[in-house]
Amino acid sequence: MKYLKLVIQIADEYQESLIAELFDMDFDGFEQRDDQIITYIQKEHFGISDREHIDMLLAAYPGDGFIESEEVVADQNWNQQWEETIKAQTIGRFFIKPTWSQEVVPQDKILLEIDPKMSFGTGYHETTRLILELLPNVISDDDFVIDAGTGTGILSIAAIKLGARHAFAFDIDEWSISNTEENILLNNVNHHIKVEKGSSEVISEKNTADVVLANIERNTILDIFSDLDAALKEGGTLVLSGLLEKDKASIKSVLKEKYQIIAIPQENEWIAIQAKKAES
Repeated sequence: MKYLKLVIQIADEYQESLIAELFDMDFDGFEQRDDQIITYIQKEHFGISDREHIDMLLAAYPGDGFIESEEVVADQNWNQQWEETIKAQTIGRFFIKPTWSQEVVPQDKILLEIDPKMSFGTGYHETTRLILELLPNVISDDDFVIDAGTGTGILSIAAIKLGARHAFAFDIDEWSISNTEENILLNNVNHHIKVEKGSSEVISEKNTADVVLANIERNTILDIFSDLDAALKEGGTLVLSGLLEKDKASIKSVLKEKYQIIAIPQENEWIAIQAKKAES
């Protein structure tokens, strides 16, 4: 069977969004390398209109995105190849592994068993790691947590395993919703997490969350900030990520009137912001 291998040049912060689009176009397997996505599609399923559609998608992102293509003859399971690149890892108090990993969970770590449909939310990205490292100091027993842009559900699952009572997770992508539902079952926390497709308009409970988590890019955070703020009760904790160091000033300006910034950890060019909502 003949495949086309595509190498797409795109900045790291935009890769998850583009992968979701390519997934819907029947691409098989995704590998992320710095500022590149490598993916495959059966040659017979890729036409001129598909190439034009990808060019249009890339035009919506900053930079000089380009595509290199190469025909390959193979009888391979590209998703299996990609799965083999996902290894178990320790992040703070958590040990994260896919179900196909045979690695033993260290005795002092909390297991998060995550099978990703695509590569976002595995814990490999800096933004996910930054929040996971903050969570043990954020979550208290019996907390109600809102997880905006849940991805694979990893943050909601981690919060419940740290003692939170209930989590409400939402995402605009259908693949994320189905993947989150699968992962909460894997971790036996399905009775504690509600998942819904949509953006912040699906938040029905106001001023009730003890913790709001949002691992989303800056523009989306700014767009839905008023809804996230309305959902968080006074004295509650807001944790934001998906942010670059250059985003710090714009996010701090939104937080300054109601929030006290507790911590801004950084890994490479990525940051997270932990802030406490003021009490009147």
